[in-house]
Amino acid sequence: MRHSFADQMAVLNSAYATWGWSFNRVTTTRTSNATWYNGCYGASETAMKNALHQGSARDLNVYTCNPGSGILGYATFPSSYASAPLKDGVVLLHSSLPGGSAAPYNEGDTGTHEVGHWMGLYHTFQGGCAGSGDSVSDTPAERSAAYGCPLPNTRDTCTGKKFPGTDPVENFMDYTDDACMFEFSTGQDTRMDAQYTSFRLNK
Repeated sequence: MRHSFADQMAVLNSAYATWGWSFNRVTTTRTSNATWYNGCYGASETAMKNALHQGSARDLNVYTCNPGSGILGYATFPSSYASAPLKDGVVLLHSSLPGGSAAPYNEGDTGTHEVGHWMGLYHTFQGGCAGSGDSVSDTPAERSAAYGCPLPNTRDTCTGKKFPGTDPVENFMDYTDDACMFEFSTGQDTRMDAQYTSFRLNK
């Protein structure tokens, strides 16, 4: 099956609609540059983004390429925009788009996860069991990333810590398989609202 950016947009909108967010595709450009395509995580990133980036802090730039080294994607945070506006955006392994070959990460939720970072979210396992974790109070603390498809309410890596509860393995900001992640929390939505308003709106 051929991977589709239109399908990726549909996955994003399905994931974020509950929280009042929607994404509209304004334009799509295609650039043939083997150096950028295979070097988009590393030395070529700056050149690629300087040439291709469009819009302002409110505009989500998505680049699809082959980052290499097993990397599915990466993103910039809202607070980074002011110091490096041309670097702003999300980079995705091309085969992680819906219908791609990167199973079990080929249903589009790498995009959902990376856009979460672009909106200001950390991983659910940020900081492990210590400190402020992911800075969201309703996501239980998690010692390390969860992989595969663990059953909900069965993994508890930070028993008795500041943010108690079983690990949020179904959360988009963990590392589980696409088929097994399907939610954000109310606290994550509150953080996205605040981060977007502070660092992206009217910038």
